This record gives sequence, structure tokens and C-alpha cells, in this order.
Amino acid sequence: MLIAYASRTGGLERIAAAAGAELPPETIWIDLFEPTPEEDRFVEASVGASVPTREEMVEIEPSSRLYVEGAGRYMTASLICSLEKGDPYLSAVTFILTPRALVTVRYDTPKSFELFSSRACKAQGAAIYETPEGVLIGLFDAVVDRVADILEFVGSEVDQLSRTIFRRVGAQAYRKPYYDLLKEIGRKGDLNSKSRESLVTLQRVLLYLAAEINGAKPTKETQRQLKAMQRDVSALTEHATFLNDKITFLLDAMLGMVSLAQNDIVKLFSVMAVVFLPPTLVGTVYGMNFEQMPELKWIFGYPFALVLMLISAVVPYLFFKWRRWL
Repeated sequence: MLIAYASRTGGLERIAAAAGAELPPETIWIDLFEPTPEEDRFVEASVGASVPTREEMVEIEPSSRLYVEGAGRYMTASLICSLEKGDPYLSAVTFILTPRALVTVRYDTPKSFELFSSRACKAQGAAIYETPEGVLIGLFDAVVDRVADILEFVGSEVDQLSRTIFRRVGAQAYRKPYYDLLKEIGRKGDLNSKSRESLVTLQRVLLYLAAEINGAKPTKETQRQLKAMQRDVSALTEHATFLNDKITFLLDAMLGMVSLAQNDIVKLFSVMAVVFLPPTLVGTVYGMNFEQMPELKWIFGYPFALVLMLISAVVPYLFFKWRRWL
């Protein structure tokens, strides 16, 4: 799908575009979503820069993600998608900055694109959207804001998990609710890891972009905006690292509580085995079939054996309670 935006009154306006039809001269942003070969060729002819394939976009080496080719400067970042559906994953998005227009190539729908498109189309008199560089910076700003929102969500969920874990009774740690909590900790750790990976790719892109834009040094205003975003990304990366340490701590604490609960169960069975061992021994002695056993013909022999078994069970139990082993 080919989506084109024109700069109108400082904001963006979505315009009708199709492969083969000439783009209006005020077209400033071309968004390619799952492009067809025909759309690729049309955009390449319109802006003078080739469109990378999906296989080229997912390569992880910096030389394949940040490079100059022809009239375009290519920058590929990994963005989080499908968070609202409960199955977040990273998807590569390529930004191609050309003198004619900004071209974005994607095969998924990051939320930041929807938010930026809606915001930019409502903007009036926003001079930042009058150039491809301005649109790119605005789009990166929306991406950084989206990652910040995700980290805030992860931090809130981690705090809730912490309160839930540490207010529970340790003896319940082996039960199903704690199994669910372990899965929740794993999900939050995975989302935080994806956010941090996305921030690392954004940091590389911003450093590359700050060096030069279309072969020339950025303007002072552009440099100021890029430095502000670099500081934000650096701060968010540190926050993601802090959240990762906190998630690791919760995971270790959770596993420790499960281990303690299991030890308590094993200890209980061990103590019960020791408590019932003396009565079993007494019962075994008086279960022997020897003729010369004085208590066999004693009128109080049966009550005596019962009392002896009871005493032999109570004494170890009281001893364990005194030592606080129970």
C-alpha cells in the first residue's frame, strides 16, 4: 500500500496516491506499507532512491542499516508492534531521507506511525513539517514518545507485581497463582528487553542523522531537536536497564519463595515421619508372635501400648515445636 502526505499550511494532508500516477509536487512523505514491486519501482522513479527489500531491512549489521546510496540516506530501526494485541514483537522500519521526500518502508503497523499521522494531519502552522527532515524528526519524536509510554507501562506493571508477590504468604508460593505471576514477570521482562533493543537502534539512527542531513550540516534548530531526542533516548535506555534489574530481582525473589515453600513442605513430611516412627516401633514390638511376652496376658496391656504410642509421638512433636522446626 502506498500512502502519501503533502505539506499544507504547515501540517500534513493525506493525498490520494497510486503506483503510476504522478505525485503532487508538495508531496513530502511517502509511506510504503507492504509495498508491491510496482509501488517500489514507482517510488524509486519518483524520489531517485531504491527501496530495500524486506530481507535487506532485517539485517542487523550497522552497515546494512545506516548507509548512503544515490540520493537517499537509509536508516533502519526496530519498532515495537502489536502491543495492544498482547503479542508484542519488533519489526524493522526503514527511513529513506531524500531531497524530494521522506520515504518509510514497513511491513507492520507500529502505533507511533498512527499517532504521528493523526497529530501531523491536525497540526496547523507547524513549520517543522514543511521539509522532509522536519517530518523525519517529528516521526522519530513520536517513536521515542511511544517507547517512553511502553516503559511507563512496564514500570507500573512491575510495581504491581512486586506488591502482589511480597504480600502473599510464602507457603502458597507453589500454587497456581504464583505460576501465573512467573509468566507475568517473563512477559514484562520480554517487553522491556524489546523496548531496550528498540532504543539501541534509535540511538544509532539519531547519531547517524545528527552527523549530516542530505550532505549538509543540520540547522541549529534541527541540531537542538536531535540532541534533545538523544538525551531522551539515553535516559530511557538507562530506565530500561533499571527495570531489567528490578525484573531480575523479582524473578529471583519469586523463585526463592517457591523454593522456601517447597522446603517447608518437605520439612513437614520429614517431621511427620519422625513423629510417627516411635509409635510404629511400639506397635511393631507388640505385634510380635512370641509366647514369652508378659504384657500379652496383662489386663492393662492394650491401654498401656496405646498410651506408650501416644507419648512416643507427642514427645518428638513437642521437641520440634520447642526447637521451632515446625
